[in-house]
Amino acid sequence: MPRLHLAALAVFLAAIFITPVVIGDQFIYHVFITICLFAGLSTAWNIVGGFAGQLSLGHAIFYGIGAYAGIILMNHGISPWIGMFVGAAVAVLAAVVISYPCFRLKGPFFALATIAFLEVFRVLALHFRDFTGGATGLMIPLRFGWEWMVFRERLPALIIAFGMMLVALAAAWWIRSHRLGFYLVATRERESAAQAAGVSTVRVRLVAVSVSAALCAMIGTFHAMYLTFIEPAAVFSLTMSIQIAMFALIGGIGTVFGPLIGAVFLVPISELSRGWLGAHALGLHGFVYGVVLVLVVLFMPNGLMGALKRLTGKADPQRGVQAGAVAAAPRAAERPPIGGDILVAERLDKHFGGLHVTNDVSFSLKEGEILALIGPNGAGKTTVFNMLSGFLAADSGSVRVRDADGSFQTPVTPGDFAAIGVGRTFQIVQPFAAMTVEENIMVGAFHRFRDVGDAREAARETAHRMGLAPWLDAEARGLTIGGLKRLEVARVMAMQPRILLLDEVMAGINQTDVRRAIDLMLSIRDTGVSIIAIEHVMQAVMSLSDRVIVLNSGQIIAEGRPNDVVRDPTVIEAYLGKEFTHAHA
Repeated sequence: MPRLHLAALAVFLAAIFITPVVIGDQFIYHVFITICLFAGLSTAWNIVGGFAGQLSLGHAIFYGIGAYAGIILMNHGISPWIGMFVGAAVAVLAAVVISYPCFRLKGPFFALATIAFLEVFRVLALHFRDFTGGATGLMIPLRFGWEWMVFRERLPALIIAFGMMLVALAAAWWIRSHRLGFYLVATRERESAAQAAGVSTVRVRLVAVSVSAALCAMIGTFHAMYLTFIEPAAVFSLTMSIQIAMFALIGGIGTVFGPLIGAVFLVPISELSRGWLGAHALGLHGFVYGVVLVLVVLFMPNGLMGALKRLTGKADPQRGVQAGAVAAAPRAAERPPIGGDILVAERLDKHFGGLHVTNDVSFSLKEGEILALIGPNGAGKTTVFNMLSGFLAADSGSVRVRDADGSFQTPVTPGDFAAIGVGRTFQIVQPFAAMTVEENIMVGAFHRFRDVGDAREAARETAHRMGLAPWLDAEARGLTIGGLKRLEVARVMAMQPRILLLDEVMAGINQTDVRRAIDLMLSIRDTGVSIIAIEHVMQAVMSLSDRVIVLNSGQIIAEGRPNDVVRDPTVIEAYLGKEFTHAHA
């Protein structure tokens, strides 16, 4: 972060703390304590809802666990400072148990599942009245002092709330600026592409939800001490969960400081309105949040942080850039010789219902070889690729890959294939659109490096070799189709794979870019990488391939050298057509 931005942030945070102290009004103290509390809660939620893209509407579960843990233990003479960490531990356990099955759900179903679990916890709190007080709730014993987090003055409460907010912000900043943060955003943007880059998407989400739950529980403990009373309908409340998420949505979801901006903007409006209107303003905060959310969605879709970046001229660098129109990487002086088998597919069968997609597909890839996989649409080529990279399990048959030590392994998951040196691209290009070109390539580089600096250096080196160096700071969504395809290859090459699976990387690009792409593939081959390419561009197939396999209706109908295969009558009838033969006669 630039020094000017750090200085501005320091001044902004200092103003949040100093303003109520200078004014000295008890209500203003309350407003700023509430700002700190909700900024901390929303920042914690943003780790899951923003970075990881999992729209949880049940985060009040963890807030409530912390609140109840603090008061229950306090009633047994245990300081809430200890109860805070007990609540955090219980919240982490609950988060893992709840989230692991829920992460299998997509879109709105995940949000609905979290709401259902929130209701379960509310009912449990009502049922176990011996511990929770049931519908009557629990009131804390009035023991004043730092040991009990209960004070007659507002300043100590502000200090604790402000400190907790800083802890949440620091955790969010650390996560976003380290490998975990890159992995979370990659998982949010394109889960399959993240898996192909070796990211354990479920594991990183579980880490994120664990950190988020612990922070929410700790803040929940203090908030219970501040309120002095809790009951199930208030702490395990859908309204509370929505409110926590609302600050991030309005401030700028997925940004480190968006939830803070959202809380600073919204909490004073809501609290001051209630203070001025009193009992007439019951439920007014919900109306205020709703109106602001509608306005933000209509006029500031990236939230207040997005608008702030536009004002400072920092948003969306180099949109619409034309990546790809550059010279390919220099070719090696001499191509390494083709070696022995590095990948062996044996008798691969796959059914989708009654459709037999692949039928007894067997072939091998040799070290340093370019193998083209061609055939008509629907022949089963991408299904074979998915089985060669762990995205589909074969109904029968196996895929064996030679490890660096020379032994053959049978990987299962995409992560296993990535770990053993198999990288792949996708038929429909899958960039991490919200990340820059450099960050996209860094996701691949993190497969080899844990340190952000090392990954960044490797990404820049790869971008230079792939012809993407001028666009490192451009957002991926601004690249042309040719640039996106080059970017996807660069992301895979940053992993330093030994086997590269290319799924129609030349589809949809012009002839000039096809020629450059061919040169790029040859330069990659010259580094010793073995390549299997699905391709319909016959110019590329003939120029690149050492060997060609033709699939039709899920079966291999021909295999051999390119010139021999294109003259095979079976191949001509099934795929190429007589025009191809006449054109090459």
